[in-house]
Amino acid sequence: MPNNRKRLVGTVVSDKMQKTVVVAIENRKMHPVYHKVVSSTRKVMAHDETGVGIGALVQIVQSRPLSKRKRWVVETVLESPQDLAD
Repeated sequence: MPNNRKRLVGTVVSDKMQKTVVVAIENRKMHPVYHKVVSSTRKVMAHDETGVGIGALVQIVQSRPLSKRKRWVVETVLESPQDLAD
């Protein structure tokens, strides 16, 4: 049975809640008329058991609703904030 849940990559921008982080997902696409790259940012709340810090690059996966605004779970940490500082 294939696992067809959506996966997104984003940066952690807030970790002030217990077991929850806010992840910013950046979307870049070309404007159809003006041929300029337009970027938009979407912030989603994700469940986090490991305690990821601000600035970490994470992969999140879609899950069942965990609360009113939380429908994503942190799957893997691609780059931690310590790796980015070096």
